[in-house]
Amino acid sequence: MSQGRIVEAATPGAIEEAAEIIRNGGLVAFPTETVYGLGADACNPLAVARIFEVKRRPRIDPLIVHVARPESALRYAELLDPRAQLLMKRFWPGPLTLVSRKTDAVPPIVTAGLDTVAVRMPAHPAALALIEASATAIAAPSANPFGYVSPTEARHVQENLGEQIDLILDGGRCPVGVESTVLSLAGSRPCILRAGGVIPAEIEDLIGAVDWETRREQSPQAPGQMERHYATHTPLEILPEENDRAVPAPAERVGLLTLEPPDCPGCYTAVEVLSERRNLREAAANLFAALRRLDGLGLDRIVAHPVPEEGLGLAIMDRLRRCAAGSAGDHPGASADRSRGEKHDR
Repeated sequence: MSQGRIVEAATPGAIEEAAEIIRNGGLVAFPTETVYGLGADACNPLAVARIFEVKRRPRIDPLIVHVARPESALRYAELLDPRAQLLMKRFWPGPLTLVSRKTDAVPPIVTAGLDTVAVRMPAHPAALALIEASATAIAAPSANPFGYVSPTEARHVQENLGEQIDLILDGGRCPVGVESTVLSLAGSRPCILRAGGVIPAEIEDLIGAVDWETRREQSPQAPGQMERHYATHTPLEILPEENDRAVPAPAERVGLLTLEPPDCPGCYTAVEVLSERRNLREAAANLFAALRRLDGLGLDRIVAHPVPEEGLGLAIMDRLRRCAAGSAGDHPGASADRSRGEKHDR
């Protein structure tokens, strides 16, 4: 079998082939509605260890356990809180991860030794079919080197991880484009640990007010809590509101990431417009692919106009701030390979 090859998920036999790899302790990259995941049998500690090795992911950063049915989640998490039942009924399948006390079915490596586990049911037919066919839950972070921009297309996975994984299921472009919202029900009050594909206001409409704790550099309680994350190799700067139309010096090669078309597109080496219609859902779906394109141009820096912090704009700005904190090649997933005359080969 050729490693790292891409197979369309709709191809006859593709799901079963991928499921056999999972059952045998291998790694499969697969599509979800949020981003592509790098999956292994959640009950196989050796298989899960390969995820950390391939991604170069710190062992202190827990993984999400993906299930195909709400009732399956109860095998791995003590989701007995009535609010959990309301949330699963409303948002599953979908981009909401719930954190609760774990059961003994979950190996400690999955949870980074914590007594809680993060569980979700993805809303992508290929992901659900793979989990069902594998007859186990699948532990999966995003399918990219740790700290780098998340993949939203199968080719992004192949470019980043190449022959280090066994198979890449191609289910098309991820429609949400940012990771799931992570909500903890393990404490006395519900707490958002990561902004994502489910808007916080929708959660509060269902279960009441929630707390926020989205940054935890030491001992993160959920994926995506580290300050430096989702980062480009090219330095990225978020322009301040009062200076969000500033233009670069003539000698600089600067790329612009912007929600809407800029006043002076010719002032930049490259421009990525996230949504001509100023639609934040469209912008979120385009975010990571746009960052990757800019990052592949050998630019001196990337500047980003802030977006309104409402709805999915909360998740977009969360990713941009972490990208700005971890860009310039100093994050753990940065590659030293600067071949083909570019800043990187991602």
